[in-house]
Amino acid sequence: MSISALIMTWNEEINLPACLASLSWCDDIVVLDSFSTDRTVEIAREAGARVVKRRYDTEDRQRMFGLTKIKFKHDWVYTPDADEVTPDDLRDEMLKIAADPTRPEAMFKARYKNMFMGKWIRHSSLYPTWITRMVRPDRVRFERQVHSVGVADGPTGLLKSHFIHYSFNKGIEAWYDKHNRYSSVEANLAAARAEQKIDGGELFSGRSDVRRRGLKRLSYHLPFRPTLRFVYMYILRGGFLDGWPGYVYCRLISGYEFMILLKTAERQRRERGLQI
Repeated sequence: MSISALIMTWNEEINLPACLASLSWCDDIVVLDSFSTDRTVEIAREAGARVVKRRYDTEDRQRMFGLTKIKFKHDWVYTPDADEVTPDDLRDEMLKIAADPTRPEAMFKARYKNMFMGKWIRHSSLYPTWITRMVRPDRVRFERQVHSVGVADGPTGLLKSHFIHYSFNKGIEAWYDKHNRYSSVEANLAAARAEQKIDGGELFSGRSDVRRRGLKRLSYHLPFRPTLRFVYMYILRGGFLDGWPGYVYCRLISGYEFMILLKTAERQRRERGLQI
């Protein structure tokens, strides 16, 4: 048994060719496009992918539309982003799982190697980060408007192999544009998150994904979040070992946190009728 693939796109003509080339083994690729204005759709069709168009609203709604409204050829669906490349070892591992009808899992998570300036920034990117990437569409749902997370109706498996993430292929300007949008959503959610209780069990969990969720929850209760984020990533997690790319990446992420902080304060002042 093989695997279908679902790729969400918007103006991904730079990234999509490499992503599709690494999926040459897949006989059912769907590109869910948000009305791109570049050659994304043309590239997808030239590679033999089916193209479905839907206006983008939030990441979770877009992904759930793809998984529930599109008919796939196979029971398992692989969901890479357009700026990801799928190595052979990950392909083989997923195909082996799909070929076994007795597997109880509803979804699988995978780790990634985040590339920046031609280097895997292993320490700066807080490796390992686990992302939902292989799902049974009828047994999973996605939550969160940005950086959506999968929730499974059944066991969750962990893939041994990695995918490769080229999040800066479109340039620093595109990275800032994307994170400017993300920070607006994060600021809208900040008030609710600040009210969430800290779970000590999450902070000391043996699972990196659970521990990461606990740390993120804790961060909303701490002052000087952008500075603390930099110290945590660059010093405590060893980002300095990644050299100059690691330093730049940690600065970018702490700047992203500062954008969230500023936009949250802006919203609070608006709610109190104060000038910005």
